[in-house]
Amino acid sequence: MKSVFVLFLMSVVVSVSSYAQLTIEDVIHGGKGFYNYYPRAINVNFKGDSNTLVYQQSDSVFVQGINSADKKFSFDLVWLNAILKKESVAPLNRMPRLTWVSENVFSFSTKDSFVKIDQDAEKVLMVINKEKEASNIDLLEDEALMAFTKGTSLYLKKGNDDSQMIAGNEGDDIIFGQTVHRNEFGINKGTFWSSNGQYLAFYREDNSMVSDYPLVNVDERVAKLENIKYPMAGMNSHQVTVGVYNLSSQKTIYLKTGEPTDRYFTNICWTPDNQFLLVAELNREQNHMQLKKYNAQSGDYVETLLEEKDDRWTEPQHPALFIPNKKGDFIWQSQKDGFNHLYIYDLNGKLKKQLTTGSWEVTKVLGFDKASKYIFIESTKEEALERHVYRVSLASGKMNRITQEEGVHRVKISKDGRFALTTFSSLNVPSKTNLKDTKGRLLKTLQVVDNPYGEIETGKVELLKLKTKDGNFDLDARMILPVGFDPSKKYPVIVYVYGGPHSQLVQNKWLGGARGWQLYMAQKGYIAFTLDNRGTAYRGKEFAQAIHRQLGQLEVEDQMQGVKYLQSLPFVDADRIGVHGWSYGGFMTISMMAQHPDVFKVGAAGGPVIDWKYYEIMYGERYMDTPQENSEGYEQANLKKQVKNIDGRLLVIHGAIDPVVVWQHSLSFVRECVKNRVQIDYFPYPRHEHNVLGKDRVHLMEKVTLYFDDFL
Repeated sequence: MKSVFVLFLMSVVVSVSSYAQLTIEDVIHGGKGFYNYYPRAINVNFKGDSNTLVYQQSDSVFVQGINSADKKFSFDLVWLNAILKKESVAPLNRMPRLTWVSENVFSFSTKDSFVKIDQDAEKVLMVINKEKEASNIDLLEDEALMAFTKGTSLYLKKGNDDSQMIAGNEGDDIIFGQTVHRNEFGINKGTFWSSNGQYLAFYREDNSMVSDYPLVNVDERVAKLENIKYPMAGMNSHQVTVGVYNLSSQKTIYLKTGEPTDRYFTNICWTPDNQFLLVAELNREQNHMQLKKYNAQSGDYVETLLEEKDDRWTEPQHPALFIPNKKGDFIWQSQKDGFNHLYIYDLNGKLKKQLTTGSWEVTKVLGFDKASKYIFIESTKEEALERHVYRVSLASGKMNRITQEEGVHRVKISKDGRFALTTFSSLNVPSKTNLKDTKGRLLKTLQVVDNPYGEIETGKVELLKLKTKDGNFDLDARMILPVGFDPSKKYPVIVYVYGGPHSQLVQNKWLGGARGWQLYMAQKGYIAFTLDNRGTAYRGKEFAQAIHRQLGQLEVEDQMQGVKYLQSLPFVDADRIGVHGWSYGGFMTISMMAQHPDVFKVGAAGGPVIDWKYYEIMYGERYMDTPQENSEGYEQANLKKQVKNIDGRLLVIHGAIDPVVVWQHSLSFVRECVKNRVQIDYFPYPRHEHNVLGKDRVHLMEKVTLYFDDFL
């Protein structure tokens, strides 16, 4: 009997080992094998303002004419290092990402410097060395000017001259030249060069009125307090002003923005003549935006060009985009008609036309053609799950579709607007790169990427369309069936959820946009399911704003439409449904378990928002108003009030120095669980912020995986 048992085990081992298997290291960013299974598109671009194609492959650069069939070698790292050696620039260990300024001139950035090279002349045109501890670097390349910050101060450097501090030394609470308003409203930088290099606009952020928030450094012999400024909903916000430094006079003026001082100053841009600044100003209630014009030399307010109001919220995301050679006409993006579209205004604030319209959204502006006859846009016009690119006539608004294949396209347009490099993926296409003209005609296929999983069997991915409970909206969902799926069996389900604003987890791209971890769980025998509920992006304003003042209600209702669909399937084990999410997804995970304790057996919530009054002003007040204005909504969304409803196994995880969803959230939840004798599992990650990154992320997802293995 013993020998028969041993033979049986051997047969099992042989049958399992004959199939390649993904490991946790293969599917998590930071794992040793992650990039082995990443579909890498070719790195191809237009060579500056020419229509020559340029490729970077390893440490070599190749070129190809539009009408040429073959690539030709141009230069390699050995050649580049020889050029750098002439100027005593340190050699490079690998080829950096090159930016082609013109057909013969390229630039690149290293850890220590910015460099510009003339390829034909084999000459270094510019080297600007970076200073130690410099951050927020903003380079105006044509003028060899660099703005940067050190600590809370702002510095300026011309070429390799000595740097000078132009704003700073006002104490730890006053910060210059950095992002403000906690990176909301499309803010991703804190300095703004005029195109002629004569002026530098910058943010000044005063945090003196904002409460200190304690983070603790446990790496010290005696744990050390490290305060941050964290403006919570309903409390004092920081105050922002906009300065303008004149390089000729070496003096700074501040825009005279007036009262109230807790407004949001967003989407700063210069007018083409470098005489004025446009600033999209938003009241603290975030329901009234005004695009204002200021004199850059005096700081005086000139006029309001346009304004938008909304009963729920308005959220400017993009600065005015001036149309080249059109005497001050600019493109403004707005959702005021229900979807994000383009409008043309003149510099006096007159609306000249709405350029795009329809029940779809412009998701990206790619630029103009050389003659400024057309603008190129990426949009959801064909399907919210997809991204296609169009050439739009600025005169008539007529749209010409450039990308034809179903899927999500990322496109680069040539400087003259005649050609397009399109890279796309779809459910079953990892990546394909084509060269087209901007009328949409295919000229050549440059690369087709093979399935990176090769011989590894992955679960079948399906894209689904469900309905909201009231039937008014479609809901996009993705389901991954287990490897070796047998419809006669019953399988457990893990719902992966985010569900918050500015997100879209389900798309018609490679594997439906699924994360490698979901493929891994499907390999282990789970059904992996994801749904984009109301409140998420790219479906129009009504879809996004339905959640206003009642976070965690309609989102959960929509997620349950997905769960009901799952429960209707004969191969789903309705007694084994789990849920996992991070940040807003952590809030959703606990909300779903608390509102439907009879449905979810296991949950893993990472970095969860527990009580929205502990969250930051800019984001929290947009969606919930203040706690004083919406006490009922805050109480309804407060997960501490729902502790007694938790019935399944719940794992809560949090970064111990999280500056986004502060640790207080989950600690207060644990305390409430203790008070009510509700048992949960808890795991903090010391010295990690909002996301557990690097190699420790493998540990995190291994913990989540084991939790579902143990209890689901």
